[in-house]
This record gives sequence, structure tokens and C-alpha cells, in this order.
Amino acid sequence: MYFTVPSSKNKRYLSGFDWVMGVIDHILKRSTCSGNASQIVFELDSPVESADVENSLNRFLKFFPVVQGRISRDLNLAPYWRFPGMTHGNGLNLDVCHLDSSTAQTSEMSLMREWVNRPFRDEQDHLSFHLMYTKGPKTYFGMTFDHRLFDARGAESFMHLFQENLHDNGTIHFHRDIRMTASADLSEWKDKFEAGRHLNRKIIALSKTSLKYIPVTLNHCETKKSFQFMLISFNEHDTERIFARAFEEAGYLMAMPYFLAVAAQTLHELFERKALPADSYIVPVSVDKRSSGDIRQELFFNYASMFLFQIHAHAVQDRRTLIRDIKKQMYEQIQSCFPENLLKAAALLRIAPVSFLRKIFLLPFEGKFASFCFSHIGRCSYLSPEFMGAKINNLFHMPRVPVPPGIGIFFNSYNGMLNVVISWLDGLVGDDDIGTVECNLRKMLCGK
Repeated sequence: MYFTVPSSKNKRYLSGFDWVMGVIDHILKRSTCSGNASQIVFELDSPVESADVENSLNRFLKFFPVVQGRISRDLNLAPYWRFPGMTHGNGLNLDVCHLDSSTAQTSEMSLMREWVNRPFRDEQDHLSFHLMYTKGPKTYFGMTFDHRLFDARGAESFMHLFQENLHDNGTIHFHRDIRMTASADLSEWKDKFEAGRHLNRKIIALSKTSLKYIPVTLNHCETKKSFQFMLISFNEHDTERIFARAFEEAGYLMAMPYFLAVAAQTLHELFERKALPADSYIVPVSVDKRSSGDIRQELFFNYASMFLFQIHAHAVQDRRTLIRDIKKQMYEQIQSCFPENLLKAAALLRIAPVSFLRKIFLLPFEGKFASFCFSHIGRCSYLSPEFMGAKINNLFHMPRVPVPPGIGIFFNSYNGMLNVVISWLDGLVGDDDIGTVECNLRKMLCGK
């Protein structure tokens, strides 16, 4: 962490949610060596030229010095993202691999796991790009990104802007619309303290019942533990049926409560076998309600709202009742301004070091602040059917999960197809366990 005297042209004050992402980054670096990274993957129907990819990315990224930034503190102790002027920095971080006969034992997913588990080169490196050629025409392009720099839909939108401006060899004009400044938000201290009190009461109420979790050992990053991933994709026909069932059981545009209920039911059997005896699940859920225009302006950093759901273990089996309870909690948290209070309280805590906040995060539930993580990315922000001339067969996300809990389940859609990605800390559960989760998830979603 550096103390500098910045100019208004090279800094962006971090919001409360940005600082939460910073704390999670610190937690992950302490426990797994690599930080709070995620990955967006494009499955293409044909090869793209690696030289064209490299040249186009280099030309595009030079207009965004923010991607080479680092966290510093102002004289008022507010943290901000400090970025240099127009510079090439460390150069483009792009690797190209061929899945040929010499790598016959290496699967496509195992290579993608290596991408997202690989630490960035230094504190000013926040993006890495990957290109994988398979034995057939299918090709994979991946962008691993630091979650302190992008949220999920911001990453999608960033790649969409790249695709839009592929053939622009001159100045890129759209970046003028992107908001690169933010207030230090150091006023209204009383309001922030009050928000912190409300948040504390909520957490105390949730902690009165014992938390169901799978034990995970938090060792130093010398262990270099990585994350494993499983991708479950549904075709357009099955996806249409799944969303029809979601709207029938949960209500129109209520896919998130439905998918959360399905995720809880799917993981319940696993938790019953692996978890310690306890009364309820605690699940943090991020919700992004921005329009495409908002995302275009709020491209960098984090803008989601956060909810915290409690699911009683004895009530998991009845899905309709579970959905009603999830919706009730969502409405209650909206009415009580829980997401807003969380952001205000987090803004208040920004003056504290992340190492201190890590301990604060782990206090309420004796070091286990969640049972599992969940997210449903709504409408995709990458709107083009192709990438550099190749048709996109699919687009999905591979997020690393905070440790604890070390396991999460994530939904996204692209071009009428639903994807579900399970992410878990290596060694937390076995392959047979994940295979059972996959089987149960398919049955519940497809009704088979």
C-alpha cells in the first residue's frame, strides 16, 4: 500500500463494495496464493489468428491505463485506484496453447483451470488472456480478470467494446463516456455508523442459528491450493423449459430465487454428508440490476448489490416453500435497505487495513461467513454473436470462490443457453461428490 499525492486525472476512489472485493482478494491470497480472480471464456466454432488477437488487444488496451493500476491511499486515508498515463506497462499477458497429441491426457477444462488459478505477474497486472486451439475447429479464448477491476457484467461489456472497435486503428472515442472518477465519500459519518449498526443487528440475528459449512483448512499460500471447476451447459430447448418452470414456480422475472432454491437443494445432500451438523445455510448473493447503458458507463470496478439469505436445513426439501421464503427475505432486505447499509458500512471501514478487515469478516460465524456462494448473472452484456470473425458457441464464467466457504455455484446465460459452473477449492470435496451434484442439478432443472 502506497501513500501518494495524486492528481484527479489518475485516480478513482474506491467504493465500499470495491473495498469488500479488496478484502476478499486479501483473503484468497493468504489462503491460496492467487487472489480474487474470475474468468470469462468464449467457446468459438473456428480458429482465430493468434497474431491478430495479440495486435488487436495491444491496440485496444493502450487506451485504458486503468488496467495497470494499483491501490493507494490519499492523505485523507481514503483508498483509491491509482493508474499511470498512456503506457504499455508490462506488455500484454497472452498465452497460446495447442491441444494436440502431445497433450492427449490434458482436457480443455484442465487448461482453463490453470488459466484462472495462475497468479498475476505483479500488483499492477490485473488481466491475462488465453487462446487454446483444440484438435478440431473449436477454439477457446479466455480473459482472466482481477475482480477488483471488473465485476462479471463489466468484464463482459469490456470484451464487447473490444469486439465493437476491432477495426478502429485510430483513437477510440467511446472511452470518454466511461466514468473514471468517484467521490471519496467521506461525509455523512453519522449515516454510515447507523448503517453499520443495522448491518450488525442483521448479522447477529443470522448468527443465532448454527451455520452449516464444509470444513476447510486455512493454510498459508505456500500450499498453493487451486480451484476446480465443472461446467454444465443446457441447449436452447432445455433452457427455454428451465426458465418457463422458473417463472411458473417463482414468478415472472424471478429466476434468481428459483435458481438459488435449486442450488440449495442440489448442494443439501452433499452438505449432509460433508458438513458439520448445523441448523441453516447462509448464502451471500450479488445482484446486478444495471441496464446495458449503465454498464457501458460503469465499466470498471464493482456495482452489484449484495443480499444475505438464510435457508433452514429442515426446509430445503420443499422447493415452493423455499422459493417463497427466499423471495420474502429479498423483499424484507430491500425494504430495510440491507444492500445500501452494507455499502455504507463498507465505505466507513475503508480507512482500516485489509488485514484488519479480514479478521472482522471472519468474526460473526467463527471464521465461516457463508455456507456457499451463489450468483445468477442476468442478461449477458456481450451482445455480439462472434469474436474476431469466429462464431461464439458459448460464453461462460469461471470464478474463484472466497475461502471460506471455498465452494460456489454460478448461473449465466448466453444466446438462449443456460450455463451452470460449480467452483470448489481443491480437496474440499471429491470428484464423486461433484458428479452427484451434477446429476442432481440436471434432474432438478430439467425435471427428469
